[in-house]
Amino acid sequence: MTGDPGENQLWQTAQALNRAAAAVSPAVAVLPPLLFFTDPVRTTRPWEVAARLPRGAGVVYRGFGRSEREVEARRLRRVTIERGVRLLIGQDVDLAGAVAADGLHLPERDLDQAAALRARHPDWLITGALHGEAAVPGIEALNAVVLSPVFRAGGASAGRPPLGTGVVTRHVAGLTVPAYGLGGITEQTAPALIGTGLCGLAAIDGVLQAFGAD
Repeated sequence: MTGDPGENQLWQTAQALNRAAAAVSPAVAVLPPLLFFTDPVRTTRPWEVAARLPRGAGVVYRGFGRSEREVEARRLRRVTIERGVRLLIGQDVDLAGAVAADGLHLPERDLDQAAALRARHPDWLITGALHGEAAVPGIEALNAVVLSPVFRAGGASAGRPPLGTGVVTRHVAGLTVPAYGLGGITEQTAPALIGTGLCGLAAIDGVLQAFGAD
């Protein structure tokens, strides 16, 4: 990636989605338009990618219980503060507190914890994973959900059929909280999501392609 990160197509599409959603629900305006999800296999040095993200974006660090997670999270925290990027920690409440993260991302199976977490951490940005169209108890306490997979994706979502833009649009319309789209999101596929009502984009490989090393 070269040039101004703000001129990147992925970022521009994410911003367009965020603006459109904020026009309907003003609270959306405080959410990062783009979330970079880390992965211990595909993003071995996530702080380098975070240093290239546009100001106002977000990172969801997923340590998956690895022994290196606190060292990596602290390094990410330093970079994200310098860059003006929000840092969320995946699932690990203690780690989020230890590194003074901006919030937490919950897997779908833990969404029932969202209300208690909101009560304990009212200032945190709390998001949660959501798969399929079924409503899940607990989402009202979240700032946003992350719908996946939107398009055909690799990684943990490889075994799930893609939702597609029609299902995403219908699902977003029925939700009581804003929603990001994750799964197969790239500069090429993201523009198809304009008009779906999503509040922004989330990606792993798409962010690596757009904001990885020059």
